[in-house]
Amino acid sequence: MGGKLPKYNEGELVEMLRRQDRQAFNYLYDNYSDALYGIVLKVVRSEETAQDLLQEIFVKIWKNISQYDVGKGRLFTWMLNIARNTSIDYLRVNRPEIQEIDSAVYWVEGNQNIYNELDSNELREIVSQLKPEQQTLIEMVYWGGYTHEEAAQRLSMPLGTVKTRVRSALRDLRKFFSS
Repeated sequence: MGGKLPKYNEGELVEMLRRQDRQAFNYLYDNYSDALYGIVLKVVRSEETAQDLLQEIFVKIWKNISQYDVGKGRLFTWMLNIARNTSIDYLRVNRPEIQEIDSAVYWVEGNQNIYNELDSNELREIVSQLKPEQQTLIEMVYWGGYTHEEAAQRLSMPLGTVKTRVRSALRDLRKFFSS
């Protein structure tokens, strides 16, 4: 253990995955599972279900990598769509009473552009440059799947403060992407 996995560019990673290279799959899981888990948790709102679905999603990625078309978008976008669709399909079958599905889908689609340009490590590095209170909230809301209300409760903070700090953090992140 303790050995660091090599870094692959997207083209190398896709090619290795198509050859069913287990080291590439481990790299993929280690670098993308947190981001995908946050998306899944945001949709299904159950840690246990999100963990189960994440495993199912990575099996789908492994089995269907030959269907990924480099010309249609980045690998993460393709994986994000698998995660989103798997999560929504789960809710449709198991929790048809859920009315928030449209807002969850809207959230995923609205935040997808942030992930398109960066891998998970790059995004975390950029977030680490935010103020500590902004980092915490971005991690809770976008990677941890917490709602603003849940984050406010967990941090013993007024809801308005949480929303203001999240907006401020997103504004600061946009500066990184526009420069």
